[in-house]
This record gives sequence, C-alpha cells and structure tokens, in this order.
Amino acid sequence: MEMVIMAAAVIIGLGALGAGIGFGLLGGKLLESTARQPEMANQLQTKTFIMAGLLDAVPMIGVGIAMYLIFVVAG
Repeated sequence: MEMVIMAAAVIIGLGALGAGIGFGLLGGKLLESTARQPEMANQLQTKTFIMAGLLDAVPMIGVGIAMYLIFVVAG
C-alpha cells in the first residue's frame, strides 16, 4: 500500500515538474517571438493559450491516474 501511494506522489510530482518546465519554455518563446514580430502578437498569444491548455491537460491526467491508484488500488 505504501508503494502505491509513493508511486502516486511520483506521478503527481513529475507531472507538475514537467508542466512547470513546459510553461516556462512556452512563455519564453512567446516573449521572444513577440519581441521579433510585434505585429503578430495577437496571433501568437492565441496559439500560446491553446498550447497552454493542451500542456495543462497532461498533469491533470496524471492526477486522475494517481487518484485511481490511491483510492482503488491501495484502498
């Protein structure tokens, strides 16, 4: 049971770490692209928000799997 809870913690932790790195890279590229071509700022921002939504889905799936492990497998 303890191993299942530790596995869930690792899933959530690595998902959060990956999302943090992804959002950092995404924001940096948005600023870099907007600085190079300011006239495309609206299009770049729209595409960045779409990518942020997709990027945020991965840790949420990890949380769902971790909750399944905690409440169904370990419980």
